[in-house]
Amino acid sequence: MLRPLMLALLGTSFTFLMTALGAATVFFFARAVCERAQGALLGFAAGVMTAASVWSLILPAIEQTAAEGRLPPFLPAAAGIVLGALLLALLDEFTRQRGGERVTHSDFLLLSAITLHNIPEGMAVGLAFALAADGEGLAAAFALAFGIGVQNFPEGAAVALPLVQAGRTRKRAFLAGALSGAVEPLFGLAVVPAAGVRALMPWLLSFAAGAMLCVTAGELLPRAGGRGGTCGFLVGFLLMMALDVALG
Repeated sequence: MLRPLMLALLGTSFTFLMTALGAATVFFFARAVCERAQGALLGFAAGVMTAASVWSLILPAIEQTAAEGRLPPFLPAAAGIVLGALLLALLDEFTRQRGGERVTHSDFLLLSAITLHNIPEGMAVGLAFALAADGEGLAAAFALAFGIGVQNFPEGAAVALPLVQAGRTRKRAFLAGALSGAVEPLFGLAVVPAAGVRALMPWLLSFAAGAMLCVTAGELLPRAGGRGGTCGFLVGFLLMMALDVALG
């Protein structure tokens, strides 16, 4: 049991580190950013989250369900998306009722959505390394961790940059972005003893996708607006799509 745990910790620690490095981009941006640049950053975050929802979450959920052959491939994906969106709607209502706090409901929803997105990714990496503990499939597990880690870089930035533009300090924004990836080692280790977790993966993946799509459509895109937001969205979407397809 020790070797699978150590390998899972190694793989998920790398993905967490890449999230933290992405969040660290806040230290390279000026505090005051013009309205067009702010819209571009929000659009970039929305593009990253949309592409990640499709290629990292929804499509893998459909493919995994189809491979099992027990349910219609669309069913877990559709149900998970609805449940994820409902959770974000409840969080939205909760944070609106607690107005006046230092973190706005939009900031909280963004952080919650990407954190949820990181949970199944951490589980996937942890499970891959646990199954490869005997030496078979270890290269594939490292490739998976590398691919998810590279994808996590823009996701860390997608959390931290909008927080800076909303008036948070760089340090707080960085910590929020980095902590959004801390769930990956936690769930990556927790999943090691659970051999039957594969059946849950399509539901978890699509649940996270629903949460991400909800906050993207309801919060980020309306705040982005304008030509800068549109360009930022396209750049973020294309970047994340390329990373997902190239790194699988």
